[in-house]
Amino acid sequence: MGQDLDRIDHDLVRDKEEMDDLTPRQQLILGLVIREYVAMAQPVGSRTIQGYGLGVSSATIRNEMGVLEERGYLTQPHTSAGRVPTDLGYRYFVERLMRESHLPLEEQRTIRHQFHQVGVDLEQWMRLAASVLARTAQSAAVVTSLKTDHCRLRHLELISIQDALAMLIVVLEGGIVRQQMLSLDEVINQETLAQIANRLNDLCVGGSRQRVLNCYRQVGALEQQILTVVAEVMKSVDEQAGLHLYRDGLLNILHQPEFAVPESARNVVHLLEDRTLLEGLLTEMLEVGGVQVIIGGEGRWNELRECSLVVSPYGVSGEATGALGVMGPMRMPYSRAISTVRYVAGLLSDLFRDLYGTVDDLASLEEWKRD
Repeated sequence: MGQDLDRIDHDLVRDKEEMDDLTPRQQLILGLVIREYVAMAQPVGSRTIQGYGLGVSSATIRNEMGVLEERGYLTQPHTSAGRVPTDLGYRYFVERLMRESHLPLEEQRTIRHQFHQVGVDLEQWMRLAASVLARTAQSAAVVTSLKTDHCRLRHLELISIQDALAMLIVVLEGGIVRQQMLSLDEVINQETLAQIANRLNDLCVGGSRQRVLNCYRQVGALEQQILTVVAEVMKSVDEQAGLHLYRDGLLNILHQPEFAVPESARNVVHLLEDRTLLEGLLTEMLEVGGVQVIIGGEGRWNELRECSLVVSPYGVSGEATGALGVMGPMRMPYSRAISTVRYVAGLLSDLFRDLYGTVDDLASLEEWKRD
């Protein structure tokens, strides 16, 4: 019996009216089989379940496990073996038998401290999120960059290169940075370029491409030239509309017995490298919202037939959103995975809300920039 299993708690079986397809005892046995199998990765027999002190005979437990097998919640790898959960069994467990849990406060404090140490570095936030998810959930992790309907200007800088040549650096919300060389009509020193950049930041920071274009009438010819380039950069970024993926923790799942077979290992590696599949799946999850659990592909994603995926959106609703999640075998400790994904998604969302504020709140953005 797994030493790390939670203490048996008969209150885990919820008595909601909609759960009338299994009896309370069948629900309890199903939950115990899944918890034991998650911990030990071995088929679970009736004697193991009897050790939890249910007050019924081993024969009764075997009969109930037989019913659960007939209903599609358990399966028996071999005639003489115990039972293992099916994807339907895991789904029932996640939706109906598993209590909501949270990461321990000490782990939460450690994770928050790691993000605060990074400072305001958006790309590092993504990489750290993937690392934290993989380590805490002991799974593979995937984090997408933020996706916006229209990118917004966070900051621009002008740097003198030589004579009438300058470099324009455009920093957009979501940590996107673009550089562009500018040929000027006259020689302008660095001090003047800095003053021009400050003036344009005051006018345009937090704005979309359209707002940048609307600033034309408020500036002179040189500044109009600069704003034209900024608008072109923003248009290019808007048209790309792709997600950058950050991954971590592949070894965590390759060490699981489900992927000891070379073919299974190759499949999961290919899955994590398949940008098209992951982008499509995670983008769909953004539209659904909330923490989502995909078990064995749900009949839709054949590539996930051996895996489970726990995903959640993060970011600033209506402005910029991304998705993050963890992937592992179907024999996943779902409570741990869900609480990890929920916490990291919430933390990242808080960080980005603090950073972005309200897009129209230019005073807040300017205060953040000065800090």
